[in-house]
Amino acid sequence: MGLLDQVLGGLMGGGNSPMQSVLTGLLGGGQQQGGPGAMGGAPMAGGLGGILSAFEQAGLGHIAQSWVGNGPNQPVSPDQLQSVLGQDRVQSMASQAGMQPQDFLSQLSQHLPAAVNGMTPGGTVPNEGTVSV
Repeated sequence: MGLLDQVLGGLMGGGNSPMQSVLTGLLGGGQQQGGPGAMGGAPMAGGLGGILSAFEQAGLGHIAQSWVGNGPNQPVSPDQLQSVLGQDRVQSMASQAGMQPQDFLSQLSQHLPAAVNGMTPGGTVPNEGTVSV
């Protein structure tokens, strides 16, 4: 079991929920939803590094960096997530999770900070090759 599976399993209660599957794809770099139209027409870079980069590009890097660091995690709102991920990508991930986009964003805003925090022990981002799913 890789680091991502351990972190998400602990967060989501061990089962394989639709939200856990979406987070695995988002943070593990496996499923790059969205394609044209997402993130201003370009597909989003994958994995944890891609998420952190997307937050930086959206002017919200300080929020994502709080999840990586050793201090308290700053919250992220559903609207902020929408601006980072883009409407097409949110729609696709919500559909994959079997949820309405607003419900999906609300749950993602609760789980993403803890997931990123759990994947960055010691306040450092692991190499992409070490984040196995």
